[in-house]
Parts: sequence; structure tokens; C-alpha cells
Amino acid sequence: MLDVTRLRVLVAVARHGSVTAAAHALNYAQPSVSHHLARLEAETGTKLIQRAGRGIRLTDAGRLLAERASEVIGRLDAAENELAVYSGLRAGRLRLAAFPSALSTLVPSAAAMLRDKHPSVDLRLTEAEPPEALRMLRAGYVDVALIFRHEADAGPSGPSGPSGPEAPGPGTETSPDPDEHDLREQVLLEEPVHVIAPVDGPAHSDAAPAAAIHEMWPADLARFSGQRWIAGCDRCREHLLKQCAAAGFSPRIAFTTDDFVAVQALVSAGLGLALLPGLALRAARNPGIRAVRLRGTRRSVVAVRYGEPPDPPATALLLDTLRSAAEENP
Repeated sequence: MLDVTRLRVLVAVARHGSVTAAAHALNYAQPSVSHHLARLEAETGTKLIQRAGRGIRLTDAGRLLAERASEVIGRLDAAENELAVYSGLRAGRLRLAAFPSALSTLVPSAAAMLRDKHPSVDLRLTEAEPPEALRMLRAGYVDVALIFRHEADAGPSGPSGPSGPEAPGPGTETSPDPDEHDLREQVLLEEPVHVIAPVDGPAHSDAAPAAAIHEMWPADLARFSGQRWIAGCDRCREHLLKQCAAAGFSPRIAFTTDDFVAVQALVSAGLGLALLPGLALRAARNPGIRAVRLRGTRRSVVAVRYGEPPDPPATALLLDTLRSAAEENP
């Protein structure tokens, strides 16, 4: 059986890039780190590190083992924390990863509720886009991952659109993917997606004044086929491409940023149009932009947990608090 301490050393070397940095992070002496690595190679019968100039680097086998070891150690740490909660040794440490617009709106409300009702609970927050948040969850570095996904909304003749099948509503417990049976998710809220344009910009037709336009359908985006666009994170960029494809054109993307404040500033300056969800506009609203709801699509905000039910008490508490915050701030 592989020694957990030596696995921690390998993970530290992979994460920090050198024996010296790993020793500093672990508060070990440098020869001790080298010794653990040598013993781990002997245990596995595999070359895990190799010289690279004055330093070292992991072999392919070393990188593979370090990746798996990171997941194992994360789960062990999570198990230790959960056991301490069950045993009453401490009030509990809760770790949440969430994307920026949720961290600016939903999460502060939930954190304030948690502080008022359970002041002894230690809540730790990490900003992460959905793919990274899920990796952190699987590795045991967080207890709950807040992610988002774009869904098809009901169109004039029923659920349709390029974003995928209609999703379950808030409060529904589902599995993210048949191949990811170890993850469970619950939809906390669903929010509209908006076309963002300058106040005096092109988000209206020639036949109607801007103030009279409150919503549009993906097909209406065709009128903006000649405009420049501002894309966000990978998932948001994919959503933009799908919506524009439904309108029959490929957007000319001039800028890419996952900072929703920067997106609005760029739009306000007349440098392009963008798609933004409701939470991003609630978090910060630039007076130089106007938002028109894009019908036929929406964004779901989802809380994801790891493992079989029931959730540990601390995790269940965090989920209930997030759900309450979502209900109080629709």
C-alpha cells in the first residue's frame, strides 16, 4: 500500500515545481523530501522524477500518480473534517467554490445567513469557473461547487433552442451526467440571459424605439450579424456561438474576458455587444448599457456535492442556506 505522507510530498512537488519549494510548503527539510520521493519510487517500482537542468520534473508516471494522489488526499482531508463534525470535535469547516457572479450576489447573502444563525461555522470561499470547481469537488478541496449551465427556455411553441434540453426547475435533485454517478446536483435558481448593448446602441429595430423593446428571440440576433461581440468564459463563449448560430451567423468576436464588469464597460464604450445573465447585472450595472432579455434560453445555477446521500450535516447546512438565499433573492 502506498504511503500517504509520501503521496503528499509528491503532490507538493507537482504543485510547487521543485523539491525546495515543496519542502518549504510542507515545512520539511529538503533532504526529507528527497528521501520520501526515493522511497515512493521504490514502493511503486517506477521512475517518478527526473533531472531537468539544476532542478527536477515529474515523469509521465509521476504526473499520473500525483494527479490521483491529489484526489485521494483531498478525500481523506474531507473525511477527517466530516468525522470531526459528526464527533462534535468542532463546529465544522465549510468550503465552497463558486463562479464570480454568484460570489458577488448569491453567496454573500448565504454567508451572512450562515454567520447569523451558525456563527461557529467556518465558511471558506474560492472563486472558480465550473470546470475547475468540479475538479476541486472531486478532489475533496471543497464541499459544494456552485456551477452554471445554459438551458433551452420555452419558445413560442414550447421548449426549444440551441442550448440543450429543458432543465429541471429549482430544488430538483439530479445527477449531472450518467457517467458522473459520484456527483449530485440541485438547481438553486434559473435566471434570464440578456443581450447587452450601449444605451444608444443597436439593440432595437428600426421600426420601434429602443425604450419599447424589452425582449427578443435568438432569431432576432441576425440583425446584429455585422456587429462585433464580446465573449466570456469558455462556457459563455460556447453559449454565444450557439445563439448566434441559431440566428444564422457566426459572431465576430473582438474581445474575450470573463470579467462581467469589464464586459459592460467595453459595451458601454461601443466596442461590441455581449450576452450576460441576470446575476452579472445584479452584481454590477453600468449606466452606459441597456439589457434586452433574450427569450428561448436561460442559465441555471446549480449546487453540486460529491458522494452518496445523505450529505454530512455541515454540507447539508450549507446547501439549505444557499437554497434559502436563492429563494429570498429571486
